Formats: sequence, C-alpha cells, structure tokens
Amino acid sequence: MLVAPMSQDSEKIKTMVGFKKKLEDQVGKLETELSDLKSTLEVVNSILLEKGFKRGDSISTTAATAAPSTSPMKEPVEAEEENPPGHPPSEPESVIQLRTSNDDSLAIIYVNENSIHVLPDERKNFSVNTPPFSNFLVERVLTKMQQRDGELVRTGRLTPEKMFAYTIVREGDLIREIVIKNVDEDRLRELKSSIRWTLEKMYEKMKS
Repeated sequence: MLVAPMSQDSEKIKTMVGFKKKLEDQVGKLETELSDLKSTLEVVNSILLEKGFKRGDSISTTAATAAPSTSPMKEPVEAEEENPPGHPPSEPESVIQLRTSNDDSLAIIYVNENSIHVLPDERKNFSVNTPPFSNFLVERVLTKMQQRDGELVRTGRLTPEKMFAYTIVREGDLIREIVIKNVDEDRLRELKSSIRWTLEKMYEKMKS
C-alpha cells in the first residue's frame, strides 16, 4: 500500500506552527524586559519625586571608606563626591534594579565606566546598624576587595589610582548611597549579588 507524500500545504502549516512558537517565545521575552524596564522607571520616578528636587540643598552625610561603626559618628562630615548624594552619575552606561524574590524594590545601581553608584530605595530606610550590612557587605565583601587591591599596590602590581575604593554616604544612620570605584565586570557580578542579598536580608529583619 502506497502512502501519499505530505502535501505542500501540510509542510507550510508545519513550518508556520514552528515559526509561531518562536514568535511567541520572543514576545514573552520582550514583555518580561518591558515589565522590568517599567519597574525600574517607576522607582526612578519615585526617587525623583521624593528626594530628587531636594538634593540641591546641602545635607549632613558621612563618608566611610572602612567598616562603619554601629555607634553614632561624633561629627558628621560632608561627603566630597562628584555628584550629590542620591543623584546618579551623568549618562550612566546601564541601570540595574535590585528586587527581592517577592518583587519588592531594594535599590538601583547606576553603572559607569569603572564605577557604580548604589542608591537604596529610600522608602525602606536601610540603616548601617541593621545586619548583615556591616558584618557581611562591608567587612567580608567591600573591605576584602579593598585589601586585596591594597596588597597589589604594595607589591607594585597595581597603581594606586586603579585601586578598589568605596564610600558609604549616610544621613545619620540611614544609607543613602554607596559609591564604588574601579569595578571590573567580575567584581560587578559579585557586588550585584552581594548587595542584593544583603539588602534583602536587612529588609526581612526590618519587617520582622
């Protein structure tokens, strides 16, 4: 018994079904990306509305390049930054939004050529005294990176101006911004993960 070959129409239908599946997958990816961009824009707008137009006024901040103490600083020092606290660097290369597993906003990271500016969501009121900010993020991540580069500078394998450095901008005990300089792609990935994990754990403690 002879079997008739599949008709051209059947072949076309099969091809179109496969093409339809690819289009649906692409649409799904674009919709997810659009949703993330809208969420990022929402947070940026909220920061601008709540604080953006007030940052022109000088505020008391504390710049720290070492692990911050849990006790209040004796005398706040005005942070010397190119950009006022709460303001991203001009024309950042990219913007990364950090969110919890439940999709709550944690922070925005503005990525520049070799530095990043981390702006915690000010509605959360993250404090330097809330674990694990000092004992994990500062001591085990930021300070360790700084110490590794310090050793490279000491042995002449790295110039001082390329050394990893960080500044924590505070308003009282509240974290307003973390400025980190000389960040390569590997460190950016590690910092992004460490900062997101730290802020999420802090947020959980604040809610409990």
